[in-house]
Amino acid sequence: MIKAIVRDVFFLSQKSEPATKEDAFVIQDLLDTLEANRDRCVGMAANMIGVKKNIIVINIGMINMAMVNARIIKKSQPYETEEGCLSLDGVRKTTRYRNIEVEYLDRNFKKQKQMYSGWIAQIIQHELDHVAGVII
Repeated sequence: MIKAIVRDVFFLSQKSEPATKEDAFVIQDLLDTLEANRDRCVGMAANMIGVKKNIIVINIGMINMAMVNARIIKKSQPYETEEGCLSLDGVRKTTRYRNIEVEYLDRNFKKQKQMYSGWIAQIIQHELDHVAGVII
C-alpha cells in the first residue's frame, strides 16, 4: 500500500526498533511507496512512512531491494557530499564512504552479507541514517 511521507523532524529523529517477521507487511508498503515516488526518490526507510522499524528499501537499477535490520560492518574511503531527502526540504552536507559491507536480512528474513560501492553505497548509508534517527 502506498503511504504518505512523514516530514515530522521529531518523529524522524527517533531511533528505530529491530524489525521482526511480523513487520513483513512494512516491507511491501515501503516498496510500494518507493515505486510511487520513483521519479524523485531512490531509497526509503520505514520511519519515512510512519513506522519505527529498522527496514530500508533501495532502488538498484531496475529493481527495488529491501534490507531488514541492516548494519554496516566495514567502510572505507570517506568523502564529503550533499544529499536531499524526500522527508526534508533542501540539501545537507554529510560524509559518506565509497565502499561498505552490510549485514542484513532480505525480505524473506534470510541473512545476507554484501559489499556495495559508489551510488548504491551512498543510498544505503542515507537510509541507515534514517533508521538510526540521524537527520540528513
